[in-house]
Amino acid sequence: MSFIAIIGSGPIGGSIAHKLAGRDRVGEVRLIDGDERIAKGKALDISQAGPVEGFGTRVGGFGAVAAAAGAAAIVLADAANGQGEHSGEGGLALLRQLAAIETAAPIVCAGAAARELIARAATELHLPEPRVIGSAPLALESALRALAGLAIDASGVEVSLRVVGVPPRSAVVAWESASAFAQPLASLVPPHEIAALTARIPGIWPPGPYALASAASRVAEALANGSRRRFSCFVNTGRGRVAAMPVELGQDGVAHIIQPVLTRQEQTMMENAMERGG
Repeated sequence: MSFIAIIGSGPIGGSIAHKLAGRDRVGEVRLIDGDERIAKGKALDISQAGPVEGFGTRVGGFGAVAAAAGAAAIVLADAANGQGEHSGEGGLALLRQLAAIETAAPIVCAGAAARELIARAATELHLPEPRVIGSAPLALESALRALAGLAIDASGVEVSLRVVGVPPRSAVVAWESASAFAQPLASLVPPHEIAALTARIPGIWPPGPYALASAASRVAEALANGSRRRFSCFVNTGRGRVAAMPVELGQDGVAHIIQPVLTRQEQTMMENAMERGG
């Protein structure tokens, strides 16, 4: 039976486990943390919610990274000790461990600080570029959709838009191709309000733990089960550059990087952002 492993049972990791279990589309979720007591406690709490919420996904808590061996997908989240998301030298050391334990499973970096880690995974650990991706851009996209929905007095669910580039300062929003209720968003929102929405991006970055968890759970589930959806993720785009781009996912990670539909001005902005790395 396939399972998804989550490294870290902090606020993000615990929420990812709950989201995956609640959707009931994977057989097992393994919550892994150096503090095994907390991992087991959160796993038990989620499992006990199953009869109330109507899901049967098995959720277990583990203390050793070796429990990730054989996973369909691995999510790098945040530690239970309050030190935040796995990043920097600690995150790189953890990736090194995972690479030795599990040689095939794609790895999703759930945190907002994933860009540097994804780049170093390829250049220093020589992991295949498609294998390590970051899901935070999808959470940012969701936050911006919610704000755009407020601007038209509707739900963000009705809004479709794409965020690419290098968030937060050099995020590029494809406003010309954005839509709501099958209409161009530009016909519903005046230009000054669109400009104001773009200006708010640095203030809504990083997204909160629940938004990050929601994005990471969808990406991990797509990797484990397959999906026709396209997701905005941090990916290696070549020459050591990592940026947010729409992608199609497969069992090995990124199957295809999709060229977003952008105006000439938006395309130039994205190229400049990627060239200078944000």
